Amino acid sequence: MPQGKFTGVKFGAMNAAAAESRLDQFRSDPRKALWKLSLPVFGGMMIHTLYSVVDMVFVGRVGADAVAALAYNLPLVFFAYGTVMGLSSGVTAVLAQAIGGRDKSRADNIADHALVLGVVLGGILMVVGLLYGRPMLEMLGATGAVNELSWRYLQVVAIGLPFSVLSGFFRGILTGEGDTVRPMTILGVGMVLNIILDPIFIFGLDQGVRGAAIATTVSQAIVFVIFIYLIMIRRTSYVSFNLRAFKFSSIIMLSIFKIGLPASFSFMVMATGAAVYNKILASFSDHAVAAYQVASRIEMVYFLPLIALSTGCVTLVAMFHGAGATDEIKKIVGYTMSRAVIYGLVFAAIIIPLAPLVLTIFKPNAEILAYGVSYLRINALAFPIAPIGIISARVLQGMGKGLPFLVVTVLRVMAIGGPLAAYFTFVQHRPLEFVWISMAVSMVGGAAVGVTWLLMTFRSMPSSLIAEPPIEPAMEGAS
Repeated sequence: MPQGKFTGVKFGAMNAAAAESRLDQFRSDPRKALWKLSLPVFGGMMIHTLYSVVDMVFVGRVGADAVAALAYNLPLVFFAYGTVMGLSSGVTAVLAQAIGGRDKSRADNIADHALVLGVVLGGILMVVGLLYGRPMLEMLGATGAVNELSWRYLQVVAIGLPFSVLSGFFRGILTGEGDTVRPMTILGVGMVLNIILDPIFIFGLDQGVRGAAIATTVSQAIVFVIFIYLIMIRRTSYVSFNLRAFKFSSIIMLSIFKIGLPASFSFMVMATGAAVYNKILASFSDHAVAAYQVASRIEMVYFLPLIALSTGCVTLVAMFHGAGATDEIKKIVGYTMSRAVIYGLVFAAIIIPLAPLVLTIFKPNAEILAYGVSYLRINALAFPIAPIGIISARVLQGMGKGLPFLVVTVLRVMAIGGPLAAYFTFVQHRPLEFVWISMAVSMVGGAAVGVTWLLMTFRSMPSSLIAEPPIEPAMEGAS
């Protein structure tokens, strides 16, 4: 027993030194650090995208009602995961700021608060899902046999929510430390395990759509156990947990909420915006709705690298902000934006001529194909500009300002895109292409607001308090 305790202390000390060394490395070469942080995130997101496709293929073989059951659960699952992702990003930013300021005790306290928040939030979501899930599914339109299938799926998913929520917060903690490789590796393990378990539970044990939920819950539980083993037993993270001495701090919790809640609300706004667009498109035809769903899948391929790049950038910005390194923040933000704009130009140059060929993989009919091509070609015109808004909002999040993320999302979706599309459709009676134009205009408008907010924030900031990253002999030895 004493030996195990000593090993845990040794691991904790080693990783504290490693995290300090990582901070110095990030400050000495921010550009390399950006890609080092972003690429694992991109890999994890690609794995998740693959999983969602494979999962739908398995469920699709059960029958149309099973697919509909998953569709009715999607808004509820998106709400839960959106809440977790938003608050987790708040944990990442606040923790990274503490590490940037080399405040180990504050970082540990933030991690303790994140864990407590995860336990409470996971419990609340589970109870709400089990008590009110069925009436919520009915409210969303699930009736008859589909309602029964939807409820059987949601029951199991709700039980697994505490595992998923806590894993999300563990990922946020590690990302805040500047470690994106391990959380995405663990996520990948969970996704692969889910893919393996899907056919076993769905077909082998004849559980149908409920089997898909069981496979998801089991894989989430295993991912949670892996995080617990690495972080709390082996103590391979920078932060140390000491819940026995936990003292609630409203300042820390409010700082997490200040950054995280606007991001959570932003996911809800995006989900609402998608429903609004569907309603508008339905006035044209079901094929217009289908074209939007199909083409937006291709558009997501464009957004995935941008999300990964902005995730890496927000970690660096938060660390540099905690260190008082204003000039370094401006340099890495400029570098990130320039690369994102170049990427947007390249993607647009590829997708505009190749849109018909790319969309044929979904086997659309002629009308859906025509609508989808016009969607991609019109929205691609905004691809070089959209990254500016995404990165601006995320950078402000890393600097402790969560509100801009929500404001930019609300303006883009609910104040510009949705109303403009409705005006063109129901007042001006314009053709479908004007809905796509509204979406493109909203991306440009969101980018304009985001970058303006960022520039105003930069102007109000003092120059860097620390000109060069501190180099300590002990750190050099540790690295």
